[in-house]
Amino acid sequence: MTMKPIILLAIVLGMAPHSLTAQVRFATRNGHIAFFSATPIEDIEAHNRKVTSVWDASSGAIEFAVLIKAFEFEKARMQEHFNENYMDSNKYPKANFKGKLSGVSPEQLKAAGTYPVTVAGDLTIHGVTKAVSVPGTVMVDASGSVKATSEFNVDPEDHDIAIPSVVRKNIAETIKVTVELSLDPM
Repeated sequence: MTMKPIILLAIVLGMAPHSLTAQVRFATRNGHIAFFSATPIEDIEAHNRKVTSVWDASSGAIEFAVLIKAFEFEKARMQEHFNENYMDSNKYPKANFKGKLSGVSPEQLKAAGTYPVTVAGDLTIHGVTKAVSVPGTVMVDASGSVKATSEFNVDPEDHDIAIPSVVRKNIAETIKVTVELSLDPM
C-alpha cells in the first residue's frame, strides 16, 4: 500500500466518529394539548390528542402542529362556538410552534432522568405569530421513552381572537395551555 491510500484511510477513519454521530430525533403524531378557561360562570376545557411534533435533540429544534377542529369539548355547542365564532377554523385550520428546546443534551437522554427545559420560539394561532419562551420538562424513563411537557398561558387578544362583550365574562382573559408529548425515536 502506498502512502496516499494510507493517509486517505487515516483521514476517513479519523472523521468516522464525527460522521457516525447521528442526530437524535424524536417524533409523535398523537401528542396531547389541552386548554382550560376558568370563570365564575362556567369552566371551558378542551383536549386535542392528534398533535404532531418533531424534536431534534442534537440541535434543540422543535416543531409542533395542531388541527384546531380536533379539539374536543364536553359540550358540542362549545366546540361549535369555538370553531366558528372564535377560532375561524375554516380560515385558520392549524396552530403551530417552531422553536428551540434547551436544557437537555443528547447525552442526558441516554439515562433515565427529569430535566427542566426552556422552549422558545414562534407560536402561531389564528394567523398571528408571537414569540414565546416557556418552561417545561423532559422526562426519560428507564426504557428510554421520552416525554416532554409544558404548561403556559395564552391571551386570546394576543392572537386577534375577538371575544364578544356579551360572553366576555364566560371566557377567562388568560387561557391555561398544557402540552404533553410522548416522543418516539425516529
